[in-house]
Amino acid sequence: MTDLRPFSPRFGLNFSSLRADLIAGLTVAAISLPQSMAYALAAGVDPRFGLYTAIVFAAVAGLFGSSRALVNGPTGAAALAVFSALAFIDPEARLESYEAMFMLAAMIGAVQIVIAACRLGDWMRFISDSVVTGFITGAALLTMAGQLANALGVKAQGAAHQPVLARLWLTLTQDAAVNPRALALSLGAILLAVASRAFVKRFRLPQIDMLFSLLAVSLAAFLLGWSRAQENAKPLVALIDAIPASLPALHVPEVQLSWLGELAPSALTLGLLGSLEALTIARAIARKSGETLDCNRQILAEGLGNLAGAFFRCMPGSGSLSRTAINVQAGAVTRLSGLVCAGAVALAAAGLGSWAAAIPKPALAGLLIVAAARLIDVARIRATLSSSRYDAFLAFVTAAAALTLGVEIAIFVGATLSAALYLPRAAQLKIQELVVSRERVLRARIPSDPPARAVAIHDLEGELFFAAAPVLTQYLDQAAAAARAQGVGYLVLRLKRVRNPDAVALEALDRFLADARAQGPTVLLAGLRPDIHAALEGFGIIGRHSPDLIFPEEAQDSSATIKAVRRAYALATRDALGAREGAERQPRYYLV
Repeated sequence: MTDLRPFSPRFGLNFSSLRADLIAGLTVAAISLPQSMAYALAAGVDPRFGLYTAIVFAAVAGLFGSSRALVNGPTGAAALAVFSALAFIDPEARLESYEAMFMLAAMIGAVQIVIAACRLGDWMRFISDSVVTGFITGAALLTMAGQLANALGVKAQGAAHQPVLARLWLTLTQDAAVNPRALALSLGAILLAVASRAFVKRFRLPQIDMLFSLLAVSLAAFLLGWSRAQENAKPLVALIDAIPASLPALHVPEVQLSWLGELAPSALTLGLLGSLEALTIARAIARKSGETLDCNRQILAEGLGNLAGAFFRCMPGSGSLSRTAINVQAGAVTRLSGLVCAGAVALAAAGLGSWAAAIPKPALAGLLIVAAARLIDVARIRATLSSSRYDAFLAFVTAAAALTLGVEIAIFVGATLSAALYLPRAAQLKIQELVVSRERVLRARIPSDPPARAVAIHDLEGELFFAAAPVLTQYLDQAAAAARAQGVGYLVLRLKRVRNPDAVALEALDRFLADARAQGPTVLLAGLRPDIHAALEGFGIIGRHSPDLIFPEEAQDSSATIKAVRRAYALATRDALGAREGAERQPRYYLV
């Protein structure tokens, strides 16, 4: 049963870890402030909802999660998916779009809680890392593309239902001139973020480079007069909306039944997407730290975070790759660092007030472009592309789907393609014939070995499921036909390394055994592990087969196979000589 106690021994608090988590949490909070507002803008909603998500969602998910260093909150991929999900609402109807987003967050939370309750989180590990690499790369490129309008100081063109790349083309080819001040601010934010990150790494300082860059560029715009309203005129660069100095308060989302049909596909998509995104990041951390990750517990935490956030005016959220990476680099020890981060963002949000109205949109756009660019793991991409054509193809198709179809569809395209490419490989049973050499050793047959005379031995390895059934049937029929043609009376079938038999494969094996009992050769089943034995017994194969021809797996490695081979030769010798003494003189065989 999943342990839901928030302050369980997993926290492992002591002074050293408390200090490390405090520093890490404050460091992550520094980047969470500008990122959260930027992601809210990317989703087309009020920036304060991004801050609320970084407070409520991050706290709830951090409290109940399994990963010690995963930081939750608004993410670029979720923001883009939310933007697409709300496209059916008139952009001018802001209040309706906000309420629809809160309702969407509640639906996503419900989906993720169901996934965790059904313990489906364990199955998500079968989605290839190449799919995740392609998805993150595509989502990062889309995030950067979506911010170019703000960075250039022009109005974004195109309808919300159009692909991002189509809207980007319309934006870049419009007649409106680029605002040089906006371009200067966005480029300044990018350059300052890159330089300050290098400075921070060089001197091992707290990673406040994103916050420092935002404050510095905003101050420069104010001193130059670009962000101050002129008389009877707007500021020279676009600013984000003022954020009331307040904390998230309880709010029951408005529910409109007409929205259910529009939001349901996005809720399912984002529920799976958010779960996969969080688990992917958490798995990467667990591999390096050696911690044990409870996938279903983590998905449940994501669901609880989204569900609770819906009642505090939050965006849908998930695990954040950039903030988690900073949390790890800053030395986080336990999940307390995520709670410290949420608390620090709450204190900052309570005191922001109208200060946020002085933040230029181009500055935030530049920082968001930097954050998205840092999600593109060049080393990982290079390794994926060079490892195999299979991995390269999966990553490329998933990234291309994200760019052309949208992030909410790309993950399903990648996962479906991954499964489609995996099934043929999983269905390839590895079957080989074994022989007893002159040295009385049981080994794989080589071309120079003479054909079997009395006993044929076959070893099966792989998934014994429906897709492998045709291969299994064809091979066993050929083996039986060859045995009958060569006068081989006994066939040992080693099943020690087959896995997960299903009804189709068991039916194929049962049919083969029935034909063998009627026409020969006599089949001995060797190396039956308890699970395989139980499956054969449940299907009735054990009951229909002679007990003295069944050799369950034993503690000693390969002892069941050795006994089955010795028994087959004993029976063959008895048939040939009509005497039992010959069988008793058979040597002992060893498997190599």
